[in-house]
Amino acid sequence: MAAIALQGVGKTYPGKEAQYILRDIDFTIEDGEFVVLVGPSGCGKSTLLRMIAGLEEISAGEIRIGGERVNDTPPSKRGLSMVFQSYALYAHMTVFENIAFGLRLARVPKAEIKTAVQSVAKMLQMEHLLERRPPQLSGGQRQRVAIGRAIVRKPRAFLFDEPLSNLDAALRADMRVEIARLHQQLGATMVYVTHDQVEAMTLADRIVVLGPSGVQQIGAPMHLYDQPANVFVAGFIGSPRMNMLPGRIDASGQLWLGAVRLGWRAPAAGPQADVTVGIRPEHLAADSGGAIEGTVLLVERLGAESYVHVQVAGLDKSLMVVVQGEPPASGATWRVSPMVGRLHVFNQDGARVDARAPDINAVSEVA
Repeated sequence: MAAIALQGVGKTYPGKEAQYILRDIDFTIEDGEFVVLVGPSGCGKSTLLRMIAGLEEISAGEIRIGGERVNDTPPSKRGLSMVFQSYALYAHMTVFENIAFGLRLARVPKAEIKTAVQSVAKMLQMEHLLERRPPQLSGGQRQRVAIGRAIVRKPRAFLFDEPLSNLDAALRADMRVEIARLHQQLGATMVYVTHDQVEAMTLADRIVVLGPSGVQQIGAPMHLYDQPANVFVAGFIGSPRMNMLPGRIDASGQLWLGAVRLGWRAPAAGPQADVTVGIRPEHLAADSGGAIEGTVLLVERLGAESYVHVQVAGLDKSLMVVVQGEPPASGATWRVSPMVGRLHVFNQDGARVDARAPDINAVSEVA
């Protein structure tokens, strides 16, 4: 296996020299690490993966695999295996032949090919499928064949380009478990592209969040969840999405949400400033004495938990609250409080404002 280093990587297309699709991409994927590139459609995550694979030329910077500069190295010589969204299987070939295809191109002896394919098929629990053809397989089985074809080559690293997006929800969950298990079993370097933050949170050792202006934040899943660097990351990481509300910091550094003073204090007192207050739905709790009061607009019952939408006077958007057990009735007046230490505050540029330790005595106080 090998580490993958990107240094100042950028991408433009002909006729758009002044407009970088990607710019100044700098990070290293360590040997054996599982890194997920996540972001909305059009942010350049698949383009970045294809540049690592050698399927797209880079316009600036350099890419190193195992310490070797590969800017001008053709895809076949980079020692990588890629799993595509579309599976890219040969319909006229059996599963065995699809998995063995790359080894045959490399002129590996037949006996070695048979041993390697059978070993991979056992690992992926599809020995009984080796004589079938792709049209006879389910979506999940086809994806396992595509992964098997990548594994059998024993690459330096695996690249996954939204491999689960064509599967239904239940299959996606099953395949996430399969891919996580494979990473543990192989100890392989893996780079995985997705727009699904749930996949990113459940699979990654580290996540690279890409946005319209490039890399927004890099870190372990729970670090991004607990300490989002900006409004973009805060709104993208976490399910359901974080509540984003207009607030203000007064001259003494106290944080206000409308007429409610919250348990948070700015790092330093200064002039009054408008801010964005982020509160995750799971970090709001029913509280008969809570200062945030509103009317329940809608209750989404999901079984063990419910999503409760609350309209609060003075706020343009309703609050979402995650409730375990029995939720309040629609139309009811309801009070909630944010959990201590769980507020996120962002300045007018969208950047995170780090707070001092929460002032517990100031939680949910009405002016």
